[in-house]
Amino acid sequence: MGRKSAVDRLPDDIKAYIHGQLADGRMTLDELISDLQTRWPDEAEAGELPSRSAVGRYGQKLERRLSAIRASTEAAKIIHAQAGDREDARSGALTAMIQSELFESIMALQEVDDEDMTPGDRVDLLSKAAKNIATLTRSSVALKRYQDEAEERARARLIAEQREKLDELGRTGEVDQDVLNKVIKAAYGL
Repeated sequence: MGRKSAVDRLPDDIKAYIHGQLADGRMTLDELISDLQTRWPDEAEAGELPSRSAVGRYGQKLERRLSAIRASTEAAKIIHAQAGDREDARSGALTAMIQSELFESIMALQEVDDEDMTPGDRVDLLSKAAKNIATLTRSSVALKRYQDEAEERARARLIAEQREKLDELGRTGEVDQDVLNKVIKAAYGL
């Protein structure tokens, strides 16, 4: 595996500042490098600040991650706006966002160059992620099954209520029984 990027090797305060500026997107790379050299002159003099190309590469990686998060968030908003929560769209959107985050985490894990992390440690982390994904998938399937059953029960109750009202009309003589039977057959196939 390769070395950590020049930005990843920086102290947390400088790295956080770069993160914020890249996410904000108001500065060009040249402006950001100049700003870093002004804010941290000792590090600049010692050659400890990253180069323009290192910040550019880091910015591209950060932008890919931010784009994935934005896309998941936008998808959740669209799903909620279109479906309300009748079909539990928020749970589905949340599941999609968790899946996206897990994907990003796995990608980040591949980029980590940590001498303390053995291949076995990576396999353990991936195994735990796979187990959690399976649990999440089972939960999603169970939720959909419950929703389908609840919808079917509600539909059966509505049909029973409507049938009872129609039968009552036939008993009271308000509607001719032959007409009522035709309506029931046409509406319910009974």
